[in-house]
Amino acid sequence: VIVAAGATNSAALMLRSANDQHPNGLANGSDMVGRNYMSHNNGTFLAISMEPNDSIFQKTLAMSDFYHASDIWEYPMGLIQMLGKVDTELMMFESPEPLGGMTYEEMAQHSLDFWLQTEDLPDPNNRVTLNSRGQIVFNYTQNNLKAYDRLVAQLQSLLSPIGCHEELIPVDYYLGTKLPFNLAHQCGTLKFGADPQVSVLDLNCKAHELDNLYVVDGSFFPSAGAVNPSLTIIANAIRVADHLRERLT
Repeated sequence: VIVAAGATNSAALMLRSANDQHPNGLANGSDMVGRNYMSHNNGTFLAISMEPNDSIFQKTLAMSDFYHASDIWEYPMGLIQMLGKVDTELMMFESPEPLGGMTYEEMAQHSLDFWLQTEDLPDPNNRVTLNSRGQIVFNYTQNNLKAYDRLVAQLQSLLSPIGCHEELIPVDYYLGTKLPFNLAHQCGTLKFGADPQVSVLDLNCKAHELDNLYVVDGSFFPSAGAVNPSLTIIANAIRVADHLRERLT
């Protein structure tokens, strides 16, 4: 059996599959199923350039200069990515405070659109559980926010040197003001490892307690890093597929 329902639903599926042999949920003898949920610390911002920005594929650019420890700070900060270019309609929907007497159309024409992403650290208390009706319950508290705050400040300090107004404008049209929880980069909850006392899956992403159950979504992550997880999920799924092919032939 190969499960790939996402870190949230894969954990919920295991918890809902409790039976006499696995009373706390399938493969949950360690009580680690659902724990260590991570989804990154994210933020979206606008900078307004002095010159019009006519970029078309702006999202293809990113900057990892501050990803690792550096002279600026001894700890990693994270990744600065560009977002898809905002248009006038999105700018009007967000309705930020007009900058320097500019119209929203002018702000959209001059905008540089940023996505900032830093790592949230694995915490066993950040977890997916079920209530008495079997519904998913999240317990999540943000952490490592100092790295995020420093990355925002670092981007702010770069605006004037690159020919932008000094104000960095926070916006919500990507994350959404009405979204109660960030599920876009969900990972953790069924982390892999060599020790079955502190992990759910072995290093081939097979459940420690079952010989025929593999999980190949983002739930295997022991930590999230500060980059989008999709390519790592794909690469790991291919790795597990190679393992299964060898095992079954």
